[in-house]
Amino acid sequence: MYLGIDCGTQGTKALLIDANGATIGSGYAPHELTERESGAREQDPAWWVEALRTSVRQALAKSDGTAVVALGVSGQQHGLVILDENLEVIRPAKLWCDTETAPQNQQLVDVLGGKQAWFERFGIVPLTGYTVSKLLWLKQNEPASFARIRHILLPHEYLNFWLTGRMCAEFGDASGTAFFDVRTRTWMREVLDTIDGGTGQLFAALPPLITVDEAVGTVRPEVAADLGLSTSCVVSCGGGDNMMGAIGTGNVREGVVTLSLGTSSTVYSFHSAPVLDPTGNVAPFCSSSGGWLPLVCTMNATNVVTQTLHTLGRTVLDIEAALAATEPGAGGLVFLPFLNGERTPDLPNARGTLTGISPNNFTPDNLIRAAIEGVSFGILNGLDLIQNGAPVDRMLVIGGGSRSAAWRQLLADASGATVEVPMQEEAGCLGAAIQAMYLYSRETTTPESFAEIAGRCVAVEPSRSAAPNSALRTAYRRARDQYESSLNAAYPNR
Repeated sequence: MYLGIDCGTQGTKALLIDANGATIGSGYAPHELTERESGAREQDPAWWVEALRTSVRQALAKSDGTAVVALGVSGQQHGLVILDENLEVIRPAKLWCDTETAPQNQQLVDVLGGKQAWFERFGIVPLTGYTVSKLLWLKQNEPASFARIRHILLPHEYLNFWLTGRMCAEFGDASGTAFFDVRTRTWMREVLDTIDGGTGQLFAALPPLITVDEAVGTVRPEVAADLGLSTSCVVSCGGGDNMMGAIGTGNVREGVVTLSLGTSSTVYSFHSAPVLDPTGNVAPFCSSSGGWLPLVCTMNATNVVTQTLHTLGRTVLDIEAALAATEPGAGGLVFLPFLNGERTPDLPNARGTLTGISPNNFTPDNLIRAAIEGVSFGILNGLDLIQNGAPVDRMLVIGGGSRSAAWRQLLADASGATVEVPMQEEAGCLGAAIQAMYLYSRETTTPESFAEIAGRCVAVEPSRSAAPNSALRTAYRRARDQYESSLNAAYPNR
């Protein structure tokens, strides 16, 4: 058996599967989230560990955990975990959705020559939310904590450390730090020296890099006893949640697109060579399966829709009726859904905007549609950037938003792609388990490729597929154009 663990923003999930991808057990435990008006979003890594314990025990409740031969960990990207010389966590982790560090991000861009210089020198343009600006924020705002830094980890790396006692990093999650060169797959000391003044403190705190073909280690005896696992259980390198979501949807070869609709929204597609974007809108990340995974992320997705529904006294059960009762474009009502600021476009200090209100369109159903369209059009604009004009025939949609048939149909009609939903909703967990299976096959049996394992373990649910309605394409094109016009009016200098 194989175990996949996914530490997200809202909670940690665990999935136990067999060699064919069939679910044997699952578990979930929620996280707290510390939010401040300044834009700070933080969590104590101890919360992740406790949630991992709970979710894994649930997943193993009806099984012999000692039969789990390998496990993998997926984690929310960009979060900063810092440890002192005693391997103790210094302060709560600043998360991917933390926008408090926007000034520090801009400062780093400027001091190293601007976006074009960053792109030419490092192959990436840092955006608010990436790990690097969090380090500068700490130096400027919490110098005592900064001085104690001896180890720098990302969330999934911290959980790997707790599981095995070893600190290491892999290429996919490291790509989102902005102190990692996605072209050469090496740490970038120059960026860190800019922050610590060339002392070498930060560079020395980085963990060694390993490939997907290397294990982090095996589960520590005390952890194995705690969770009911074997001490011979192998821990794969793991990766960021988007990288694991790609593996869990079979996005391990060119020609497949995955769109995730969770608290944030992401869209990505596997490539066998780096895809570099000088604007910084497309994150040129590595994959956690051996290639590259160009990705676009928006910071506002299901949270916007959920809050809109709550404000109107509605629930997610009302989405279908609201979309059925309204037309593409919501009668001219446009919602720019930047409640948490935004990454793509890069507007960390933006706030949500509702425009085009008239006596005829200002209804609860149109408000719901406008929220869903705002979220959808934003991420579809990101897909256009990745595809650079190439059409998309097939799109796998995951996350909470994928549960709505009407939302899936909206995505199909607006993009022109057939939308499919994997049978296993927990793509991050499944991807982590598949990665573990890949590693175990290379270490003990006949090696299998990611494509071979995904072909066996990843299936779509035909009843939830949505084919595009060509009759609505023009209406959605007009609606997307109106969204773009409203965006340009609100933020002309973006």
